[in-house]
Amino acid sequence: MKLTIERAALLKSLAHVQSVVERRTTIPILSNVKLEGRAGQLSLNATDMDLDIIEAVPADVVRPGATTAPAHTFYEIVRKLPDGSQVEIEHDAESGQLTLRSGRSKFSLACLPVEDFPVLSGGDLPFSFSLSAGELKTLIDRTRFAISTEETRYYLNGIYLHAATSEGVEVLRAVATDGHRLARVEITLPDGASGMPGVIVPRKTVAEIRKLIDETDGEITVSLSETKLKFAFGDAVLTSKLIDGTFPDYERVIPADNDKVLVVDCKSFAQAVDRVSAISTEKSRAIKLAIEKGTATLSASSAENGSAVEEIEADYTSTPLEIGFNSRYLMDILAQVEGDTARFAMADAASPTVVREVTDGGAIYVLMPMRV
Repeated sequence: MKLTIERAALLKSLAHVQSVVERRTTIPILSNVKLEGRAGQLSLNATDMDLDIIEAVPADVVRPGATTAPAHTFYEIVRKLPDGSQVEIEHDAESGQLTLRSGRSKFSLACLPVEDFPVLSGGDLPFSFSLSAGELKTLIDRTRFAISTEETRYYLNGIYLHAATSEGVEVLRAVATDGHRLARVEITLPDGASGMPGVIVPRKTVAEIRKLIDETDGEITVSLSETKLKFAFGDAVLTSKLIDGTFPDYERVIPADNDKVLVVDCKSFAQAVDRVSAISTEKSRAIKLAIEKGTATLSASSAENGSAVEEIEADYTSTPLEIGFNSRYLMDILAQVEGDTARFAMADAASPTVVREVTDGGAIYVLMPMRV
């Protein structure tokens, strides 16, 4: 294999594929990126056996061929080459070395046989539909903060993507929860998604997809089966195994009859929570919310730091209520409210609170209170 490629284009694609490669792996070939030069392009492929990414980038291919090279080392070399430079890549099958030349620099990397590189893509994916980059970004950004990091409840370590019906309309719904808070966001069901199985997209896959969304503004094709999911973004294709587990019945934890309704200006409320939480201890992050007609008073106290109190205007007409929240969880939810006002529906100090935007019915958040 011999080819010449622009450094900027190579670096951009390498940045995508090398982030899939695990830093520590017991299988040497998984530390490598597969390089294949043919028909005017270089194809880069990396996998960790659960997630696989293939990205094509234009190149001047003199001699077609394929090999594998250490992903992180290769990326670091290309990253440190000067802007605007051309990179010549040549693989000598006899010596098993990959040579990189750019200007006066020359690097030789040890390769592993391309035959050893695992193939994750392939298999039948019967359901296929398209989403805009903006729609996929909405589904991910407004739910990913609630993904659980607790490995024992592995079925919560991702976003649950499924078709549902909301007020008689078919929707594509994304849900994430860690047991303390829940995020549920929906968009109109795309053509082709009807009847799709509910799938749990792993946390690492979500992170990699999110990076690719920022660099695309076209349609993204999503194909899936009960065990695999594939996202096609222009020049990149990301294939992932799904979490093999059953997502809990989240509808049961969304209260429908919370009758104490508080409406606040989202921005000023979030700023007040942020200020008051400076006092709360790192461990509990607890703040108290005392609500009565027309006002909400936020307070926090700790033996080490002292106390803080801030009062804000609020739209509230029910009986007075005191309720405690984890300030970080509350801030995470408020950050997702896109409108000017947030609506809190509460029952009492021990029951889940429902948070939503006043103007947008597509997103709903549930937050468990805490004792303060």
